[in-house]
Amino acid sequence: MHILFLSDNFPPERNAPASRVYEHACYWVRWGHRVTVITCAPNFPEGKVYAGYRNRWYHVEEVDGIRVVRVKTFIAKNEGVVRRTLDYLSFMVAGFGAGLLQPRPDVVVATSPQFFTSVAGWAVAALRRLPFVFELRDLWPASISAVGALQASKALQWLERLELFLYQRATKVVALTAAFKHDLVSRGIPAEHVEVVLNGFDFARYTPQPRDMELTQQLGLAGCFTVGYFGTHGMAHALDRVLDAAALLQDTPAIRFLFVGAGAVRDALIAQAAQEHLDNVIFVPAQPKTRMPAYWSVCDLALVPLKDTPLFTTVIPSKIFEAMGMGRAIVLAAPEGEASQIVHSTGAGVVVPPECPTAMAQAIRQLYHDKVLVERSALRALRAAPQFSREQHAGDLIRLFEQVIGMPS
Repeated sequence: MHILFLSDNFPPERNAPASRVYEHACYWVRWGHRVTVITCAPNFPEGKVYAGYRNRWYHVEEVDGIRVVRVKTFIAKNEGVVRRTLDYLSFMVAGFGAGLLQPRPDVVVATSPQFFTSVAGWAVAALRRLPFVFELRDLWPASISAVGALQASKALQWLERLELFLYQRATKVVALTAAFKHDLVSRGIPAEHVEVVLNGFDFARYTPQPRDMELTQQLGLAGCFTVGYFGTHGMAHALDRVLDAAALLQDTPAIRFLFVGAGAVRDALIAQAAQEHLDNVIFVPAQPKTRMPAYWSVCDLALVPLKDTPLFTTVIPSKIFEAMGMGRAIVLAAPEGEASQIVHSTGAGVVVPPECPTAMAQAIRQLYHDKVLVERSALRALRAAPQFSREQHAGDLIRLFEQVIGMPS
């Protein structure tokens, strides 16, 4: 089977969409399928083209057996509505053009969260009379409205109409959570039109390993109880409230917070930590995927925060699964929903209310004093991890693609 996949994020970018597309595609290629990914020059989230790449009109490379087609786009930092929208629209146009030039695939797949990518995927599939699969990673535009990036307006109403149009025109929608499927069904999309394939992690990469002592010394974490936040420093995660929790824990110097990543609010967080003299917080720039297990190894807890908004009851952050694979206990600060159900049902950690520094600090302090609970939660996380492996989900998607190839496009 030849799979044509449109995604505006792809390695060496490190965010969740890039990882999911790449890791699934590696399995598909290993199983004998052809995969072409249309993407852009890597630049997320700083809005700067990575070293070794250029923002060219059309460039083809091979990455681990995956044919990667990179197209020229308007590149913008991951902040600011107007510039990011121009970025999205430019990829929609360039991705559509590149999609028409590829050897005929059997199925076209496009991934959100920003669904101008999916507009391009749908248009390529429609013109070439191919089945189209819409991978729904986020309820966009509701999610950008929830974090305050876009207020109620005619533009938002137009985006919501476009959203429903894509759901209706897709041969199948792949939702990353059951709550996403429930939302679509409540808005008139037939239940049989939507398949749930959860997020997950690369089980081969994220496995327990001994504490990296060189990195421990380098970061000044010897003898410390370290709480790690790894991932995009964005508006959806309420990371300023994490710093408020860190301020409440300054009376226990052994408790440290380690932030690894990049994003729209990172500079503001660094400034806040400096202004409040938070000596218990360490910031590290985004690291290559190959380095992340070493950073996980120096942590005692994985921190997974989200903003306090009803929409985030539907979200399952992928860092939950990476933490489970590494055998790390989790502190989830999020609205009660699908993510909290996973943590509760697996016993992988504790759940506290979102955007509540007092509750977060109290939970971390309790875990610092209860090493037995930390070890028990970590073991339970590790035992539950295999059910969320990328390999299993890659197989689920291949079976879905085989199904849609026989359906009317």
